[in-house]
Amino acid sequence: MARYRPRLKNLLNLAESSYMMLTRLLAGVDQANNKLEFHISDRLSYRLSILEQTAYTQLVKFEQLVNEQESLASKVYVHKPSMVIRLYDDARIVEVIESQYIRQIKPRYDYPNQQMHLPDEKRQTLTFLAEWLQLCLRQGRANAYITTNN
Repeated sequence: MARYRPRLKNLLNLAESSYMMLTRLLAGVDQANNKLEFHISDRLSYRLSILEQTAYTQLVKFEQLVNEQESLASKVYVHKPSMVIRLYDDARIVEVIESQYIRQIKPRYDYPNQQMHLPDEKRQTLTFLAEWLQLCLRQGRANAYITTNN
């Protein structure tokens, strides 16, 4: 099997397009501890939370919310998608800091490995983020709830 080689151009394209979509979703929400929820349907909702705000970066948590109508087993045993994302305003790109409780995602993994990460885990994580953001932009009832925790 040929060794996976990350294509920097593809990774940067995904990071740039995700940055643009994420800044569109976060328009008007620019302070730490603010939260924005997107409701796709009665059973599917997402939350963006600004964890940290600095001069040139933002740290954002993007997570799927648990639905009240789900079974108890689903709530307890099925992990909902969750990511911690850093936005770099000067470079206009994003970096996924944490995904599904996996920190520091490498651009390439040897396969097989103990954690069973795919060779192109970083590319797949960025692709998933881009698709998630597109869903919220196209179908989400955005800006429905903006809350500030003081």
